[in-house]
Amino acid sequence: MSEADPKAKPVLPFDRIGGREPIARMVNRFYDLMDSEPDFAELRAMHAPDLAPMRESLTDFLTAWMGGPRDWFEKRPGACMMSAHRGLNGMNMEVARQWVVAMHQAAKETIPHDPDFVDSMISAFASMSKGMAANAGRSDNH
Repeated sequence: MSEADPKAKPVLPFDRIGGREPIARMVNRFYDLMDSEPDFAELRAMHAPDLAPMRESLTDFLTAWMGGPRDWFEKRPGACMMSAHRGLNGMNMEVARQWVVAMHQAAKETIPHDPDFVDSMISAFASMSKGMAANAGRSDNH
């Protein structure tokens, strides 16, 4: 039995997924699904007609969240993803569910070689989206 090298750095999710390009593919597939599937209509209605800025923003956020370059945070000093969604009209548990389902489908399609990674990532997304929906409509003073 071999032991792990205690000096070895853990593999970051960003590296495990393969860097920014696979993240961008997943995000683009997510927005394509959201834009075309009736099951995600309520989620789509919350977004502007032009999804290009959101595609870039979510790719940047997930890149940083997974341990890659922190461009999203550098462009938005002090920004919090949870706070950014707090005041959105229509943010509720159904929209959160639609987000997770669409992201899960996009991840399964674009990262088919690593289902354990996809499951872990989607589990984290589900927790975040439930938190966003639960805090919708609350001010920062609560």
